Amino acid sequence: MRIRIVDAFTSRPFGGNPAGVVVLESFPDAAWMQQVAAEVNLSETAFVHPLGSGADFALRWFTPAVEVALCGHATLATAHVLGREKVSFQTLSGVLTATSAEKGWYTLDFPTAPLTPLSGAAAPPWLPEVLGAEVRSVHHTGPNTDDLLVELADEDVVRGLRPDLAALARKENRGVIVTAAAADPEAGYDFVSRFFGAAAGVAEDPVTGSAHTALTPFWSARLGGRTELVGYQASARGGYVRVTLAGERTHLTGQAVTVIDGELLV
Repeated sequence: MRIRIVDAFTSRPFGGNPAGVVVLESFPDAAWMQQVAAEVNLSETAFVHPLGSGADFALRWFTPAVEVALCGHATLATAHVLGREKVSFQTLSGVLTATSAEKGWYTLDFPTAPLTPLSGAAAPPWLPEVLGAEVRSVHHTGPNTDDLLVELADEDVVRGLRPDLAALARKENRGVIVTAAAADPEAGYDFVSRFFGAAAGVAEDPVTGSAHTALTPFWSARLGGRTELVGYQASARGGYVRVTLAGERTHLTGQAVTVIDGELLV
């Protein structure tokens, strides 16, 4: 059985976000897939098998600790491995599609995350202390992601953040997205973000496609209603996500490169 490691949302090896991809004839026991994901020990490992109807393939995603309902970079990685011009996936978040374009670009069609503002008593009081930064606004994203979207003062604060990951691991939400507007309008991106998913077994995710289903409507509303934006996830590896807001759907566009093609022996 083959397993590929693909760097997603990047055009070069060792950038973007690595994901494992395993193509199967059918899904085995979930416990086995979880064990494989823990062994691979990347933020996500995708498992996919062909379907007879409803969609081309069934797709599931596992962190080293849990199964998740939505993952962008591992979907991009899976589309790259399958190599089709257009492919559809049946997932826990409904049917998702990936369409390839020239020069290795792929566009994912994902559900836009609804944003619920949290203020006053509804805002988590622990956020400033755990993040170590002043919080400008907080939104809850869902239902497929269950993250907290936290706006910080500026790009420098986002890049320099050193949160208390042990404390975040004890919280109920899947993760915390921190974001700010780009400091330089000529930088080639409109906003920056980072994603901390300690509660899901991922201390910091390098480039989080699913988070951009919330970041896109958030920044569209703050940047004059623009529907086409570019986000830069300022992790150590870093990566760019081109996004388009299309009402209840968000399109995420990026590149991918395979770095390992191996054999799974169990």
